[in-house]
Amino acid sequence: MKTEQQSSWKTVSEIDLVYKTKVKSSERPHIASSKCAYGILIGCWNPDKIEFIEQFKVLLLSQSNRVLGIYEASSGGITGTVVDIRLLFASALKANAVGIIIAHNHPSGNTAPSEADRAITRKVRMAGELLDIRLLDHLIVTSEKYYSFGDEGVL
Repeated sequence: MKTEQQSSWKTVSEIDLVYKTKVKSSERPHIASSKCAYGILIGCWNPDKIEFIEQFKVLLLSQSNRVLGIYEASSGGITGTVVDIRLLFASALKANAVGIIIAHNHPSGNTAPSEADRAITRKVRMAGELLDIRLLDHLIVTSEKYYSFGDEGVL
């Protein structure tokens, strides 16, 4: 005879999806261009780290391109960082984002994208298509300038 505890693993626990915010939609920054996105991102980047280690962040956006939040997906070394696509999209799903802008810094100050930068852009775009979460841009940022995959037509 099985006890209730022995068969409890067969029962799916109830999951309740909710989104709570303390900021009104009208008070959230609106992203209308890569320049706007860069301004928001650079204001949230630690100035002590932007020229020291590579970091990867995600700007989470609503249907009307208002900022829901910024998620730091990874923090790495001098020449790179590893991004877990599942965690990146977990943050987008939890925030109920319909669009994202991904960004990472190049501590060298060079904004030219590497082949690894192009590959992660393709990977994120393809994963987003499956989830109906649009990749709107990928920015490579430095303390002085940025490169936009969207503006350059390589998104």
